[in-house]
Amino acid sequence: MTDELLKLAVVVPCYNEEEVLPETAKRLKKKINRLVSEKLISEKSGIVFVDDGSKDKTWELISAYHEENPVLFGGIKLSKNRGHQNALLCGLLTIKDHCDVTISIDADLQDDIEIFDNMIKKHINEGCEIVYGVRSERKTDTAFKRITAQGFYSIMRLLGVDIVYNHADFRLMGKMSLNALCEYREVNLFLRGIIPLLGFKTGVEYYARLERFAGTSKYPLKKMLAFSFQGITSFSTRPIRFITNLGGMIFSISIIMIIYFFVRHFTGHTVTGWSSTIVSLWAIGGLILFSIGVVGEYIGKIYLEAKQRPRYQIEQFLYNTGNIE
Repeated sequence: MTDELLKLAVVVPCYNEEEVLPETAKRLKKKINRLVSEKLISEKSGIVFVDDGSKDKTWELISAYHEENPVLFGGIKLSKNRGHQNALLCGLLTIKDHCDVTISIDADLQDDIEIFDNMIKKHINEGCEIVYGVRSERKTDTAFKRITAQGFYSIMRLLGVDIVYNHADFRLMGKMSLNALCEYREVNLFLRGIIPLLGFKTGVEYYARLERFAGTSKYPLKKMLAFSFQGITSFSTRPIRFITNLGGMIFSISIIMIIYFFVRHFTGHTVTGWSSTIVSLWAIGGLILFSIGVVGEYIGKIYLEAKQRPRYQIEQFLYNTGNIE
């Protein structure tokens, strides 16, 4: 580590965030200035907002902040909405050659920016290449969200995915880890699963999740379920193995039932009841369709990966000296 101060870039994915962006920019500006005054980071450090195809005035606000202070505020405009994970990856990979370290955080600032200091100190003093921001509790979540979120992390662990419990995408990453991230080319992104695969020395900073100060969540139940399924199918083949084992178990039960029916037949007892037969047919039919669907999900991911389409397209990049197209 040299004596030069680190140049920090705070990467903030945004989608229809005009309600929260003024307050977000204000708080992050104040925090960056404080870190600069405390000699933790370089005065060339700044904030990069990534507009993920917003339909409101998000990009107009980002452009205005950049014009007002081109060193502190930068912006990346994607050509269309590509999803949170792609927008975040775009911000990290686009800015990595312009800084020494990044911190990614959502625009609503429910993640506590006051732990920036400790994250940076862990990187400088302890050599942590990646520092995870981890929630110490979930008091601000509804009971439903708390239960489903904790269930998701538990299922991911059960399926063998190396994932940091109660960690979203609030993290510090150094130059080495950012360069290593470039080597991961998959289209089906789940950064919470990819980052732990990078290796390197890691640290953890705990914080209490804050209330959203404006706007609404961009992750309703439908999106959360899709994101969860994306993570499971992108990092574990155990669902397919489960189907294989289940199929073997059902086949074994069917052999036992055949023997049972033969015994009943030769002892003079007849099997009655169409209900049990119909229920069995529906159950097996549903299981077959479900199994085909899970296998098809994996085949679909192979199809998307094989096409190797770009994960995002940058329409505008505002950084330091102006607009680079």
